[in-house]
Amino acid sequence: MKNITITESPFGRLDDGTPISLFTLGNSKGMRVSVSNFGGVITNLFCADKNGDFADVVLGFDTLAPYQSQSPYFGALIGRFGNRIAKGILPVQNKKILLDVNDNGNHLHGGLYGFDKVTWRPFIETVNGEPALVLQYLSRDGDQGYPGNLTVEVTYQLTDNNVLYTRYRATTDMATHVNLTQHSYFNLTGSQHSDSNVLNHQLMINANSITPVGAGLIPTGEFADVANTPFDFRSLKAIGKDINTNNNQLLLGRGYDHNFVLNKTTAKAFELAARVEEPTTGRVLEVKTTEPGLQFYSGNFLDGTLQGKGRVFNHRSGFCLEPQHFPDAPNQPNFPSTLLLPGEEYTSTMSFEFSTL
Repeated sequence: MKNITITESPFGRLDDGTPISLFTLGNSKGMRVSVSNFGGVITNLFCADKNGDFADVVLGFDTLAPYQSQSPYFGALIGRFGNRIAKGILPVQNKKILLDVNDNGNHLHGGLYGFDKVTWRPFIETVNGEPALVLQYLSRDGDQGYPGNLTVEVTYQLTDNNVLYTRYRATTDMATHVNLTQHSYFNLTGSQHSDSNVLNHQLMINANSITPVGAGLIPTGEFADVANTPFDFRSLKAIGKDINTNNNQLLLGRGYDHNFVLNKTTAKAFELAARVEEPTTGRVLEVKTTEPGLQFYSGNFLDGTLQGKGRVFNHRSGFCLEPQHFPDAPNQPNFPSTLLLPGEEYTSTMSFEFSTL
């Protein structure tokens, strides 16, 4: 008897009438994850606390409509390029291509209509003997300015050990750049109270350096050691401990909104990137990835104007840990390359693993 189940239910219609579904993955431990084929959005994630009580630990909305127009990427798949590209300028071989700009003159998270705003083709397939949700999308040549027809496949798979895997594959018929990630906002208290923030969550990031930013949160191209700075999360530390320090990088980001350079044994090793512990509930999240970087975002731009699931999303009521290649990598020769050529395959794997103290 299989331990993993996947059920499909209606999740409303887009403004153009397209029907959207919600796929709920469940395991024998009671963990449940719901994913919409609009934007590949993780809308709900229920996991147990130290007492065995289940709660939803991701920020999001009850209905489809806000995901179309209001969402700050809650739970979404991000592409073609996660994070920022300076001035929307994409160098591809000997050309410079101008992308859609949607963030103070820069290109952010794939543009105004990135992968978070498209309808994916859903399939349920058997992977390693258990069912998985597979989402497919064809990003056509010129989409948001990007060259090449990019065929993308994302697989969400829940295990009976409370691990949610997200696996990415992509191919192209022209040289282009690809950097895919997942943008869930977490609050491990599972609280529905508006005043519940994440500042007491204890965070470890397996990184000795960050890529510091300048204006517009565009990397300078340098690497900065985290030692003796507010960015030292090499051992567990409260997110809020140093967040209000008079530090130039924190001032630029209004808090943490930075790429951490992960310590890797080999370039594509699937290894621990971060661990988060929530002291009151005992919930633990571990993030693993094959990617070289991890964007840590402390919910700085949440300001109480959005609400969903019976709560208001106030300042720092959620955090994101987004595995990725480095921001603005196409314009930064010292960063790992994001160039994808015809005949090559882009692959990336990440996981969210839940347990208790």
